[in-house]
Amino acid sequence: MHHSAERQEEQMSRDARHVTHVGAWLDGGLGLLKMATGFWVGSSALIADGVHSLSDLVTNGFVLAAIHYGHQAPDHDHQYGHGRIETLTTLLLGSVLIFVAGGIAWSSLERLFSGRQVPQPGLWAILLAGLALVAKEWIFRYTMRVAKRVRSRLLEANAWHARSDALSTVVVLIAMIAAQMGLGWVDAAAATIVGLLVGKVGWDLLWESARELVDTALPDDAQRQMHDVAEGVPGVESVHDLRTRRSAGWVIVDLHVVVARRVSVSEAHEIGNEVSRRLRHTFPSLTDVTFHIDPEDDAGEGDPSQLPGLPLRPEVEATLDNRWYAHPVWRTRAELQLHYLGGRVSVSLIIGDPVHQPPQCLASQLKALADDVTWLGNVEVLFITRATSHAAD
Repeated sequence: MHHSAERQEEQMSRDARHVTHVGAWLDGGLGLLKMATGFWVGSSALIADGVHSLSDLVTNGFVLAAIHYGHQAPDHDHQYGHGRIETLTTLLLGSVLIFVAGGIAWSSLERLFSGRQVPQPGLWAILLAGLALVAKEWIFRYTMRVAKRVRSRLLEANAWHARSDALSTVVVLIAMIAAQMGLGWVDAAAATIVGLLVGKVGWDLLWESARELVDTALPDDAQRQMHDVAEGVPGVESVHDLRTRRSAGWVIVDLHVVVARRVSVSEAHEIGNEVSRRLRHTFPSLTDVTFHIDPEDDAGEGDPSQLPGLPLRPEVEATLDNRWYAHPVWRTRAELQLHYLGGRVSVSLIIGDPVHQPPQCLASQLKALADDVTWLGNVEVLFITRATSHAAD
């Protein structure tokens, strides 16, 4: 199963690289054609659109680097993997887009208010813009399809970058048609709109990646659904302190699972494993599930490790031996079970040899001998015989 997951991850990485390479070649060719044509016919809108396409080429380089390094396996220095490299790259991608948008908008506004005349672009320049529109829409749909399949937020962001280029080309196409009809000022206005569109995409990428870097949780409805899935597992009494965060398009969750007080450690652990299985089945984007088993609901009480602790077994046995060493039940015990419940340590003595006293009476005797031990909770004596067992609280 481990090798199968590795092969699947490798295939997803290959698919992501392939679609990014296709987009890079398309962006490079279109960008150069748009800019060359824009300079030839004097269309600032087409030049701006060409710069936008070349910015896609730069971001494709970022994406390829992030895919290569972000999909590497965990190592000694990055034990949770390298997924945040994709997030950082998305942050950088958004910053580049905002920088490009500012340059486009500034030069376009300057040209708009200068009153310079814009020559007619010609039919073949308009046809080039139309061809670019079709190509960018195709690469958007292709990239988005692969992004959904490989569950890559970075690839999805790159797809929307391509869509922003397509939208800007629509504006440019309208501007060129208007310039062909003698409305040259529309060209500069359209270039300004293109800059604003590019800036909007850059801001969205910055916002989403920043939210991920500060560990923003999933929406409330998704968290409620996770809570319901976990509580639906047999043996789970309740769930609390469920927390979520994202990392490079994947989701990480940790939660506290309350089980029955006296359930065995192994059974409680398997209940937690089943919670993890069902969450992963319901939410395929989950990459890491951490569960904490609780024998009682301590929601809202804070981190127990920050509070004074109860004594562990060596101290418990030493204290009880000091109080109970003369009692025959203590000397003949076969097993001592400790239960940390309600802020105290409850004790169960399992006796293999028969004692001719009621177990309730023996438990009361032991409790009385240790009445000065503040952390001692309930005391019970269990007789183990061939046929049956008797218990006393």
